[in-house]
Amino acid sequence: MTAILLLVCIKLNNFKNAQLSFLFMQVSCWLFAALVAEGNLIEYPVGLLNNVYKTSFTFEFFVFPSLSAIFNVHFPSDKSWLAKTMYTLSFSTGMTIVEVLLEENTELITYTRWSWYWSFITILITLLLSYGCYLWFFKKMRVINTIH
Repeated sequence: MTAILLLVCIKLNNFKNAQLSFLFMQVSCWLFAALVAEGNLIEYPVGLLNNVYKTSFTFEFFVFPSLSAIFNVHFPSDKSWLAKTMYTLSFSTGMTIVEVLLEENTELITYTRWSWYWSFITILITLLLSYGCYLWFFKKMRVINTIH
């Protein structure tokens, strides 16, 4: 589903922007998720590469980076503060709801010393950090391109 969402939401002219967002989020997720999993705050009983990596490989290396790329590329930067806030909260809320449903109905994720609100807060902060990096990088690129 995530791959289809990427194909539908990311146009070729935004590929470079989406790629940067994707890669930034992979690094961020890897670091933060490793701390959370190693701290035994969340467990992932079933998943890809469980014997090698204690966190959710699929979520941390594909799903969240993909959603972050979509978030950044389609961020309503020309809209009001309220629209930007609602956009950001809708992404964080949607991802948190899906995580809670997975935690309650599958063996993919188990909260040990964690709660939904920590997921919401960390997703929100990580998306905002990703967007900040996105803005910074492409602002720097515009400056470099105008010099050359």
